[in-house]
Amino acid sequence: MKKVIWVLLLFSISYSASSQYYLRGEIKDNRGHVLEGVKINLSSLGSLPYYSGRGGAFGISVSHSTDTIFLQLDGFETIRLKVDTRKFQQLVMKMLPSTARLYTDKLASATTNLKGFLPNTFSGPGESYSNLVENNFIEADEYPETGFALNVDKASYSNIRRFLGNGMKVPKDAVRIEEMLNYFNDTDRKKSASTSHFNCITKLTDCPWDEQHKLLFLNIHAPKLNLDSIPPSNLVFLIDISGSMDKPNRLPLLQSAFKLLAKNLREEDTITVVTYGGGVGIALPPTGGNDKKKINDAIDSLTAGGDTPGENAIRIAYDLAKKTFIPKGNNRVILATDGDFNVGIRSETELEDMIIAYKQTGIYLTCLGVGMGNYKDSKLESLSKKGNGNFAYIDNLQEAQKVLVTEFTQTLYAVANNAFLKINFLPSFIKEYRLIGFDNKKNAVADSSSELEGGEVGSGHTMMAIFEVQSQKNDSVFFHQPFASITIQYKALHSDSSNRQNFTVVYEQEAIASVDSTFRFAAAVAMFGSVLKQSKYLNNYQLEDVYLLAKSAVDPTDFLQKEFLALIKKAIDIYNPVKRKRKLKND
Repeated sequence: MKKVIWVLLLFSISYSASSQYYLRGEIKDNRGHVLEGVKINLSSLGSLPYYSGRGGAFGISVSHSTDTIFLQLDGFETIRLKVDTRKFQQLVMKMLPSTARLYTDKLASATTNLKGFLPNTFSGPGESYSNLVENNFIEADEYPETGFALNVDKASYSNIRRFLGNGMKVPKDAVRIEEMLNYFNDTDRKKSASTSHFNCITKLTDCPWDEQHKLLFLNIHAPKLNLDSIPPSNLVFLIDISGSMDKPNRLPLLQSAFKLLAKNLREEDTITVVTYGGGVGIALPPTGGNDKKKINDAIDSLTAGGDTPGENAIRIAYDLAKKTFIPKGNNRVILATDGDFNVGIRSETELEDMIIAYKQTGIYLTCLGVGMGNYKDSKLESLSKKGNGNFAYIDNLQEAQKVLVTEFTQTLYAVANNAFLKINFLPSFIKEYRLIGFDNKKNAVADSSSELEGGEVGSGHTMMAIFEVQSQKNDSVFFHQPFASITIQYKALHSDSSNRQNFTVVYEQEAIASVDSTFRFAAAVAMFGSVLKQSKYLNNYQLEDVYLLAKSAVDPTDFLQKEFLALIKKAIDIYNPVKRKRKLKND
């Protein structure tokens, strides 16, 4: 009998120990919006992290009927509470004041004069952006010439998409209109780019938001490399694996992104993987691009943890790139991070000085930004510009595909360095002009004698720039006459000599409603950015007006253009909720 009781007791203990509970629930903020990517820890499971998924939902197998749950998300108060694992949990995280301010209708005023210009400003919950000064109208008779750098930077648009997708207002300094235009890489469909030199197509139209003004579009086409003669690449992936990267939209996203890039590598290409997090390590020594398994295994092995010794990691990455340098090849460090360096050099000025020292080596720098909450946009933007490179923000896997696969040659293969454009307006034709976007070029706009710091341009890239101009009276006499001249200056790859190409702009105005939709769409993108920035030149132009303009130009077969239209709708919901609700009631 005792033996039977003992067996039953052992069975009972065994059954109790192995019995499982399934803790389920959802996480929302204090406005009732679901929260994805919340880090979840349970006392019974130690340091093993889980994350909330779509709709803020989570489900975790546990062996106890009660447990203690910890919730963490950048910009929100950390939660610690006991839970009954047998019950569905509805958890609410409270926003920190800095996060809550992004959701309010109160907007910060724009900096409109140089006295208020600061190198950096706080523009989000732990995020930083370069402070921007919007370009003013310039009198053509006083300053007939202005210019801007040519580059392939596109980070601002996908970052704006991230804010709006999360139901948040966009910090004004996160809006860089030139990068928004760059994102779509549009070109006049009736004309194709040259394969050997730059081309510039111009178009003059009426201005949708001011009938007294006109829009001058500059559609610039970069030379295009022959795919059969693309030089071998020497790429060093420099990946941040510090503790701040322990989020689904950070390190795991970058791992997927780099594996996409690796698919395009060839036998003649060399890849090295350097990591930094608690220290600097070489996860993959120089390896041929055809050894896909070895590359993917190295990328898959990465885990996040530790502090962020960015300075030392950058030095080691460049040193390795120099050791495997390919003469006349594509030598490039690809830095992927949320930009949060907390060990070694931290200030942007010090980092810039370090990067400039490496610029002369012929090694390019591509910066890929990820994450939210402590994302340092200003730091990555600064590094990419000083490092003779480019800058993109990856908010999802589709964006990684776009940047590193679809636009692979544009992102990673330069065809021109120190490239910039200057335009000279004839004051007898043009009274005043304003460059839309390129706000960090304010000093160059104000001083016609300034030397512009040019940018890097990738193979086959096209970019759009827009001027808002006011012509002199009786402009009907100007038709078919030159009213501006353009010079594109750049250094060809592996050359120290400068090349110049000149173009003439003829006064031939067309109605914006009838021009190629490329230009109408570009105008909508520019005005979308202007509304988000609350530009003083809006002339009462609203998001609803932007939507109508964009709708008239969107190509229904173009996913990115359709997504842009949907993004405007989201912005209307966030910025004008009352107006939107009233409209829906009337529909």
